[in-house]
Amino acid sequence: MPVIAVSAHLAAILSAVVPLPAEERPLEHARGRVLRHPVHAAVDVPGFDNSAMDGFAVRVDDVATVPVTLRVVADLPAGTPRNPTLGPGEAARIMTGAPVPTDATAVVPFEDTRLGLDGSLSETEVLIASRGPGAHIRRRGSDTPAGAVIAPAGVRLTAARIAAIAASGTASVEIARAPRVAVISTGSELVAPGMPLRYGQIPESNSYLLAGLAEEAGAEVVLRASIADEGDGPRASIAEAERLGADVVVFSGGVSAGAYEVVKNSLGDLLSFVQVAMQPARPQGFGRTAAGTLVFGLPGNPVSAAVSFEVFVRPALRALEGDSGEDRTVVRLPLAEGWRVRTDRVQYVPVRLDRTDPAAWRAVPPVPGTRGSTRGLGDADGYAVIPPGERDLEPGDLVEVRVG
Repeated sequence: MPVIAVSAHLAAILSAVVPLPAEERPLEHARGRVLRHPVHAAVDVPGFDNSAMDGFAVRVDDVATVPVTLRVVADLPAGTPRNPTLGPGEAARIMTGAPVPTDATAVVPFEDTRLGLDGSLSETEVLIASRGPGAHIRRRGSDTPAGAVIAPAGVRLTAARIAAIAASGTASVEIARAPRVAVISTGSELVAPGMPLRYGQIPESNSYLLAGLAEEAGAEVVLRASIADEGDGPRASIAEAERLGADVVVFSGGVSAGAYEVVKNSLGDLLSFVQVAMQPARPQGFGRTAAGTLVFGLPGNPVSAAVSFEVFVRPALRALEGDSGEDRTVVRLPLAEGWRVRTDRVQYVPVRLDRTDPAAWRAVPPVPGTRGSTRGLGDADGYAVIPPGERDLEPGDLVEVRVG
């Protein structure tokens, strides 16, 4: 079987993705989802000239020479509708966010007066000259004018983005719902964690791993199951997943070259099975059902399954939502230890970040004996991506690390 590049397999997967339809949701139910249409400000932000400080609204000419005593003619808390007239030598006590009177041309903070807040309702003595017209005044629309783009299509809605959208006067947004995922582990040797083990059996963990990774990627897991190496379990699992509305089915195990590869043996008409120039996770399977469900066949080794999810499944889930933002933080860090480079494949190495020196982080590969295990994977902060080469890496050599 020919070996294909990682990019070629990923391109084939993404070409099969049809983005999920958009749906409208109120902001309180939109966090973590991806915008399908840009959001424009419905109102100016701020909607009126307002004070940036607690202090006094003044006519700037009145405070050009200090000290000077001004008569306080109004008290303006945030939310007031008042717009008092200010004559020469007059000021209004004003709180942060309150509308600035039309006659005022600056705000003097309490800190620049003799008594500050105390005794400020009759008169105030200004000690420090204003820096000029507009001092400590937030002008209408200075943050965002009405009609400006608050958030473009394709970004994931964080709490901060939702706050910005709300502040701009918008109450609901068009988003993609969470992709629905079914996770199926294969292997007659698998037993639920905590159950008695007979000789040859092991606790099943991949469904927990892949379901967790799917949820961390923003998906909803609608089915998590384990099937044996005999029978037509994969096809029945796909049918059950589609009944539950799954957009994606992820199998782990059963895709290699052994005699009992249940996914490969039973789904040869649905999935294409390829060898990808990567380590781990060389054997891969992918296809799409008549109903449009994406089906992945991943290797059964836990690290291989996790790497496969990171490289192939996660991008597909993001594409389903229309997510155009940066997926992972990528940094270049020195290796704490040497590493053997392969000439024919890219390597994805789980690494731990040594943050002992905040100014000089290092990427620490898993200790020998844990490189293919859930223990080494569980300690990892991300993956070092090591391209093919002719020279092994030495301690201190820089590598690209995808921080997850």
